Amino acid sequence: MEAYLIENEEILALDDDNFTDVTVLDEEIALRKGRRDRDGRIDILATYGAEYLSIVELKLHEINEQSLMQLQSYLDQRQQILSVGEYWTEEQDPKWIGVLVGTTISASLQEKLSNGYSYQEIPIAGITLNRYRSPDNHIFVVSDTYFKYQYSSKDYSKFRYQGELYNKGRLVNAVVRDYVDLHPAVTFAQLKEVFPKHVQGSFGVFDKISRAEEIYNRTGRKRYYLHDSETIHLIDGEIIATCNQWNPDNIARFIQQANNQGFKIELE
Repeated sequence: MEAYLIENEEILALDDDNFTDVTVLDEEIALRKGRRDRDGRIDILATYGAEYLSIVELKLHEINEQSLMQLQSYLDQRQQILSVGEYWTEEQDPKWIGVLVGTTISASLQEKLSNGYSYQEIPIAGITLNRYRSPDNHIFVVSDTYFKYQYSSKDYSKFRYQGELYNKGRLVNAVVRDYVDLHPAVTFAQLKEVFPKHVQGSFGVFDKISRAEEIYNRTGRKRYYLHDSETIHLIDGEIIATCNQWNPDNIARFIQQANNQGFKIELE
């Protein structure tokens, strides 16, 4: 299960808002006193965008109240996690989320997570994951997610633009794409002036696809949208990828910049 999730990290997406852009950072991280009375080991550490670090606890069978207690004991050691590796490089401290993954879920835990459960203000989610082999030898995966997060306006989680709803990263992609469509002669250098790097911060609003792919190949972290359907072609021959690393502060700066260009974006 661990190897499958590392290769298919999108399975860990929890919704279409804050918890969709998933990157697995590491696995099998040893923690002192991770199990309250003894040492423990985190199965997977992942990020959701530029806001959340996630501890993912895997079980080969049922996830239940005992699994939840184990996950919470790991969350108690979250500061230790930051000290054992360079897992977080953002300017702001990370928010945290816990995720339990198993093949089944107990009725009591399913009800708790579906109604919205948090531990020390840290949201907890559950995922059931099962793989099946069809008669023609194809393998397919069925997953169910049990998660309810109470979004507020301060989360800046969902935006309405051109009649559609977007999360932070997808909003940026749509606006930059529309700007290029409206200004088909714009070059890479000119677009950098319209959406300067400081709006996002360390990665910029967008970058050349070659640079975005180099970062991914070197670090294993998807800082940009890299799929062909997500990239944007410019008249000077450059192909750009927009950044997916957004938090409430830098998305507010982007929206202000977009407003200056005449785009109308509403917080949903």
